Amino acid sequence: MAFPDELAREVVAPVAVRPMRTLWLLSIAHAVNHAQAVLLPLVYLKVIDEFGVTVETIAFLSALGAFASGAIQLSYAALTRIASRRNLLVAGGFLFGAGFAAQAVTTTFPSFAILNVLSRLGGSPQHPVGNGLLAEQFPPERRGFAISAHIAGGNVGTVIVAVTGAWLIANAGWRATVVLFGIPAVIVALGILFWVRETGADRDAAIAHGSVTDAFRFIVRDRNHVWIYLTSVLGGGGRGLGVVNLFALLYLTHLIRLDEATSGVMYAVLIVLSVPMPLVAGWLSDRIGRKPLIMGVYLGGAVGFLVFVSAGSSLLGLWAGIAIMGLFSFAESPQLQALLADVAPPEIRDVSFAAYFTLAFGVGSLWVAVYGVVIERAGEAAGLPIVFWLMATTFVAAAFTTLPIRTPARPAGVRDGAAEGHLP
Repeated sequence: MAFPDELAREVVAPVAVRPMRTLWLLSIAHAVNHAQAVLLPLVYLKVIDEFGVTVETIAFLSALGAFASGAIQLSYAALTRIASRRNLLVAGGFLFGAGFAAQAVTTTFPSFAILNVLSRLGGSPQHPVGNGLLAEQFPPERRGFAISAHIAGGNVGTVIVAVTGAWLIANAGWRATVVLFGIPAVIVALGILFWVRETGADRDAAIAHGSVTDAFRFIVRDRNHVWIYLTSVLGGGGRGLGVVNLFALLYLTHLIRLDEATSGVMYAVLIVLSVPMPLVAGWLSDRIGRKPLIMGVYLGGAVGFLVFVSAGSSLLGLWAGIAIMGLFSFAESPQLQALLADVAPPEIRDVSFAAYFTLAFGVGSLWVAVYGVVIERAGEAAGLPIVFWLMATTFVAAAFTTLPIRTPARPAGVRDGAAEGHLP
C-alpha cells in the first residue's frame, strides 16, 4: 500500500534537469551571442565606408543597441514569473539570429540600424535569464565555475570571429558573413527548446514570497545589491566585450594606423585571451572568494589600459597592452555575476539579475555614448587616448566600490566564500 507522500511523488514527478546539458547549450548560445558582438566592429568598418557614416555615428549606434538591450532586461523580473526561462531564451534566440541575418538585405544606414538594434534586443535574455537558470541548477560551490564557463563559452565565439571574421568579410563580404553568423542562433534556440528542462523552483518561491515590487524593495534596502550594482556600472566603462574590443580596434586602425594584417592579429590575440581568464578566475573565486579576485582583476585591467595608451606607436608596448587587457578586462563581469548569485536569495534571483543587467548593460552602456562624445568633441587624435584613460579610471573606481560588499559566511563543507541565503 502506498503512503500519501509516495502517492504525491507518483502524481507530481520531479523534472529531470541536467545542469551540464543546460550549461553546454547556454554556453553555445552565448558563443553565438559573443560571435555576433565581436563581428560587429568589423562589420561597422565596412558600413562606415558603404553608407558614408562617421565613427561617432557608429559609436552612438553601438550605445543605442547596448542601452536598448540592457533596458529591456528589467522586464525579465516580471516575465520570468509568467513564462519559463527556457521559452524566453528560445524566443530571444529566434529574434536575435533572424534580425542579425536580415542586416544583409539593408540598403540604407537607418534600415541597417533598426535591424541591428532589434537583433540586440533578441540577445537580451542570454545574461539575466541564462544566469538565473544556471544559479538555480548549480550549487554555490560550483556556481562560480558554472557562470564563468558560461561566459568563457561565449568568448569561444569571440575567438571564432577573431580567427575567421576578417577573412570572411574580406572574401565573402559583410552581408554574407552576417547571414552565416545569424543562422546558428536560430539553430541553438531550437536545441534549447527541445533539450533544456527546469524545475520552476525559483519561480514558485518568487511568487510565494510576494510581488515584483516587494523584491525590488528588498534590493533597494540591501547594501550588497546596491554596491554590486554600482560596481557593475563603473566596471562597464572598461568591459571587454562591446567596449574594449570596439575602441581598441578603432585606436589601432584610426589613430595608430597599423596595417590591416597587424591590427587584425592584435585584435585576434585580444579576443583569444578572453577565453582562459574567466575560467581561471571562476576556479580561483570558488576557492579564495569573489571579492579579492574581482578587485585584482579591476586593478590589472586598469594597468592594461594605461600600458596600451602609453605605448604610442611602439609595437612592443601595444602588444603588452593587448596582452594585459585580454587577461583582465574580460574576467571581471562573470565573477561579479557569481557574487550576485551568492548574495541574492532564490526568491528574488530573477529580479536581482534583471536589475543587475539593466544597469550593467543599459546604464553601463552609456559609457560608449560618453566615449563617442569625447571623440566627437576632442577629435580622434586626442579623443581615443582620453577614452582609455577614462577606462582605467572606471576600473580603479570599481575596485574600490567592491570593498563594502559583504560576502555571505562560508558554510561547512563549501569551499568558496559563498552561502545561499533565503529571505525571512
